[in-house]
Amino acid sequence: MDACALGLDFGTGSVRAVVVRVTDGRLLGAAVEPYTRGDGGVITRPSEPHLARQDPADLMACLERCALKALAAAERSDRAFRRDRVRGIGVDTTGSTPLPVDESLQSLALDPAFRDDPAALAWLWKDHTAAAEAAEITAAVRAAGRPWLTRCGGVYSPEWYWAKLLRAARTSPAVTEAAAGWLELCDWIPAVLCGVDEPAEVRIGVCAAGHKGMFAADWGGWPEAGFLASLHPRLADWRRSLPAAVSSAGQAAGLLAPSWQSRFGLEAVPVSVGALDAHLGAVGAGVRPGRLVKILGTSTCDLSVGGERPVPAGIPGIAGVVEGSVLPGRTGIEAGQAAVGDLFAWWSRLLGGTDLDRLGEEAARLRPGESGLLALDWNNGNRNILADPELTGLLLGQTLATGPVEVFRALVEATAFGARTILERLEEHAVPVRELVAAGGIAGRSAFLLQVYADVLGRPIAVAASPEACALGAAICGAAAAGLGGVEELAAAMVPPPAREFAPNPAAAAVYERLYALYRRLHDHFGGVAAVDLSTVMKELLALRREAAGAA
Repeated sequence: MDACALGLDFGTGSVRAVVVRVTDGRLLGAAVEPYTRGDGGVITRPSEPHLARQDPADLMACLERCALKALAAAERSDRAFRRDRVRGIGVDTTGSTPLPVDESLQSLALDPAFRDDPAALAWLWKDHTAAAEAAEITAAVRAAGRPWLTRCGGVYSPEWYWAKLLRAARTSPAVTEAAAGWLELCDWIPAVLCGVDEPAEVRIGVCAAGHKGMFAADWGGWPEAGFLASLHPRLADWRRSLPAAVSSAGQAAGLLAPSWQSRFGLEAVPVSVGALDAHLGAVGAGVRPGRLVKILGTSTCDLSVGGERPVPAGIPGIAGVVEGSVLPGRTGIEAGQAAVGDLFAWWSRLLGGTDLDRLGEEAARLRPGESGLLALDWNNGNRNILADPELTGLLLGQTLATGPVEVFRALVEATAFGARTILERLEEHAVPVRELVAAGGIAGRSAFLLQVYADVLGRPIAVAASPEACALGAAICGAAAAGLGGVEELAAAMVPPPAREFAPNPAAAAVYERLYALYRRLHDHFGGVAAVDLSTVMKELLALRREAAGAA
């Protein structure tokens, strides 16, 4: 009855840790530890604007501090809590975030010889330096007539595993020579916590392997070594370092190693197989058949799972359809947008650091259509449904009277329109969406954004009750790894019902129907879907602006 679990969530800018009670999900302790290297934890290089890396040493130091703070917070909040009540640990991370390792699975970045080599760091999910390699992989798979892109929307992304490895192999001879293999961050951290130093003992998660690494049982696991060798010989070598089998989160990757037991004051508890942060965020938000969870952060991920009706093995333009990647025994479905929080932060930077909450409050006073603006949300490329990382943003309709608040509202509306294209694509391919639940940092702080989303999508959107849905999902998997129940069973007990719901405003929704039709014209034309007549778009935006002014 007193069993607890520790959930560890490695985000883009910080580690978050929670200690929760297994019987009811009650939060006993939580902590956040920001990364210290780079810009908000992201190591960049001015000469390579698409480079984004992280320092594994920074991540592990923050992990230790964060976990200890969460455990201490649990002790303060509940006098009955003892650390021996922690029965399991779960881990989620960003992804695809691979890092090169040596033969004992140590990160190359921890070797002094590679301390200043950015190729030896963890290649963060939003590193887009491998755009050319991703396009080459897509073309090569199609030319070979192989099915490896079927489950990831038909296009390989520069954010993903093999593209980044190919880029490293071609641009960093020293790392290429020294790396015995590459592990996703969500696989490496559980291995470190369990003291695993033999490649054969690593438990790889199906989540990253399936969504980012072209792994599927349909074609016998990883892409064939001969195909990878045709891209670069080292890719075949690195493939051979990977286990042939994968596991779902909720299965045990091993037991917490003695060194970590000593640091944390914990026993030799099971550590779950790792998974991607958004996928376990969906678990922490109560994902189930018919419920789509939107993880709203620097980017967004939309997660759902299959029910009784089979899910198509491939959905064009949808990032992933993978068995067991979200909930064991169910098909996981992932889509998303490459820039949401990052898009708003970009606008804030251009304004000299203007507070986004204040911008949101002012933007909420504008009526739909009142800005006279329409934007495309592609400042970091389009992840879904166009799957084109080289697309760029667009702002249409500005005049000499346009101000920062009008632009901010247009950017928020653009991300909502992008979310609607994903929703429509899922429903076109027989993935039912009866409920929408938002989670993540933005969901907890921007009522304005959620109302816009409800109006644009034309349906209610609820907010996950836990502000730490990803860490909660990780804790649920840690409890499952300890044998305290199945992931779905535990989630039913540990995930609180949504805290708040935003219903669409019929008048606003009617205006957004018209704006969305204009957005789709821009989307299809500039996204290369079809040549579209855009000659009336500006005048239609002006008409909407006049109508909004007349309604004031």
